[in-house]
Amino acid sequence: MLLARLTVGLIFFMAGMFKVFELGAFEHARRFFLPFADTFLPVWSLWAVGVVIPFVELIAGALIVIGWRVKPACIALGAVLVVVTFGHLLHEPLYAFHEHVVPRLALVIFVLLVPGQDDLFSLDRLRASGDSR
Repeated sequence: MLLARLTVGLIFFMAGMFKVFELGAFEHARRFFLPFADTFLPVWSLWAVGVVIPFVELIAGALIVIGWRVKPACIALGAVLVVVTFGHLLHEPLYAFHEHVVPRLALVIFVLLVPGQDDLFSLDRLRASGDSR
């Protein structure tokens, strides 16, 4: 469980680090979301989602790495993967999402479905064991 949690957490955390601190959240939106302005999606929504996603990846990835609030973080990252898949399929209906989305989604689902008490090295488990005393 620790290896799966660290792997998926680091994938998203490092992507968020790059998008927030190197690329910049607004540049991320401009580069990767504004090309969808030629679709039915309102431009304001492209800006909003394009700016928010890097922070979601950064924060949720960090939470998963440290094992705190893992379930909500996995749900947030699953939502990011849905948005990414939707966007790619909007422009390219036969997008090969098995290369990018499926491995990440499999890890997110695995971490999401494993009971918290089975994650021996997480803050969630430590907190739960402290509550049961």
